[in-house]
Amino acid sequence: MERILVIGANGQIGSELVDALSLQHGAENVIAADIGPRSLFGATCYETIDVLDAGRVASIVDTYGITQLYQLAALLSVTGEQAPLKAWTLNMNGLLNVLELSRERGAAGKPLKIFWPSSIAAFGPHTPAVDTPQLAVMDPTTIYGISKQAGERLCEYYFTKFGVDVRSIRYPGIISHKSPPGGGTTDYAIAIFHAAKRGERYTCFLGPETTLPMIYMPDAIRATIQLMDAPGELVRIRSAYNVAGLSFNPRELAEEIARQLPGFRIQYQPDHRQAIADTWPHSLDDTYARADWGWKASIGLRALVRDMLEHVAAAPEKLHHAA
Repeated sequence: MERILVIGANGQIGSELVDALSLQHGAENVIAADIGPRSLFGATCYETIDVLDAGRVASIVDTYGITQLYQLAALLSVTGEQAPLKAWTLNMNGLLNVLELSRERGAAGKPLKIFWPSSIAAFGPHTPAVDTPQLAVMDPTTIYGISKQAGERLCEYYFTKFGVDVRSIRYPGIISHKSPPGGGTTDYAIAIFHAAKRGERYTCFLGPETTLPMIYMPDAIRATIQLMDAPGELVRIRSAYNVAGLSFNPRELAEEIARQLPGFRIQYQPDHRQAIADTWPHSLDDTYARADWGWKASIGLRALVRDMLEHVAAAPEKLHHAA
């Protein structure tokens, strides 16, 4: 029986991952955790954890007999640029704490499988932009991307040196209707739906032709669990796997929204986030994920837009500014 700890459970990915894992393993076997005093999404089991407090994390792992740990707590690309030292400390030391804990547990005969998310932000301006390969130049330009590149190297090191069973995905921009994103460059692809449902023109902070890799949350959650469930001998990449969903630009997304919600309008006022997006891939080659553990995306643009328009409420204009 698996006992699972999700750190960062109040975030965009964590909130939906807890639900999916609870369906698979039973809610009593999934412990949601975050730095806040309570679950924002009604998790059955919740603990307050600061991932930078290694002793607290270890205590919770011991108390619940945890066998899998998802470390999702991080500052993302835009918020990271506003507080680079804080972003580096959280993103790197949080990962190191769980890797060290897994190393110690493994040496004591109590293995602890780790999931840690990487991102397309680990790529940079000299990375091939179209069908970005698994193995490519990585020269990130944000502190978030730098921390993801360094984190990938740490994951591979801890697996090679100590046998830590750590697994990772380079997430594209993630689109979800359940919770607002947490501070990144692909936020527009969520905020645009809230404006559409309010009957407002959307002002996009990226230019109309800014094509980026994206993934709808159900596919992102399915990829994550599929990777974690794969037999260890099939997981050949211990840095982070490219996982592709779909690629589109703001113009293409707006056109599909207008087809399904006639009258929707968009205008463009690129800001500082444009410079970040310009260094990221347009599309990803996920051959390794397909070959190693059978990954294949299932949700296209039309189905994504239909589902988002069905589920997004006419929320307040100000969202937390996601990858």
